[in-house]
Amino acid sequence: MTTLTHRGRRAEAGRSLNKKPSSEEDADRRLNDDDPDDSKDVRLTLMEEVLLLGLKDKEGYTSFWNDCISSGLRGGILIELALRGRIRLEPLSIRKKRLLERKVKVVLTSDVPTGDVLLDETLRHIKATESSETVQTWIELLTGETWNPFKLQYQLRNVRERIAKALVEKGILTTEKQNFLLFDMTTHPISNTTEKQRLVKKLQESMLERWVNDPHRMDRRTLALLVLAHSSDVLENVFASLADDKYDVAMNRTKDLLDMDPEVEATKARGAEMIWAVLAAFNKS
Repeated sequence: MTTLTHRGRRAEAGRSLNKKPSSEEDADRRLNDDDPDDSKDVRLTLMEEVLLLGLKDKEGYTSFWNDCISSGLRGGILIELALRGRIRLEPLSIRKKRLLERKVKVVLTSDVPTGDVLLDETLRHIKATESSETVQTWIELLTGETWNPFKLQYQLRNVRERIAKALVEKGILTTEKQNFLLFDMTTHPISNTTEKQRLVKKLQESMLERWVNDPHRMDRRTLALLVLAHSSDVLENVFASLADDKYDVAMNRTKDLLDMDPEVEATKARGAEMIWAVLAAFNKS
């Protein structure tokens, strides 16, 4: 599990076609309404936003030592599907104890395609399971971290590359080949920095100028992106450009937010239960 970094690490970080039912239309429409600052020209999924925050601008790849981003991207897929009204947690009446200990399951609510390849592939996997699985189990299955050979079929492969390809198609990244002495690697430098700058500014402001001191008053996509950036160990990239005093304030507020008990917050959250469930899964891992 990742941890929030202290100021001393900043220098090191710098180095080192079917018609949808109205319920689904409403859920997809709310994706745009949740964030008033969202770009009107380019719509990014949570997975695309997390990868964009993790990419080195000119080099076009994430840190070689960051293993957290893979599971973070899978967590983003689950949250994205929940925000779009395709999956949810079991109803509160079925839950008996805690998010993880009570083994709250992920339930399919609609298999209507979203139009995103990774989201729709995950939808098919969830629909195909004979029994429901927990959020933590789904993250493990989608990442391929399972000892059960019969469940390896649920692994999502080449996720980073497929997300990067989508960002290339949206005009945000380019594709290059770089030589690393012993091997060649496809990289995706950022060609249009506007979207990344927008994301960084949005997250910085959510912890500073627009701080509301209540996660349930935050728009859900901003809350989700903070959770996923933390879980993917790319949150340092968001606050690294801040002055020292603002950096400390932003990191302390973020720490306070992420230290909240997901079990308690999930019971208060309307429409954000999956966000807290994903945070609970990463806290346990």
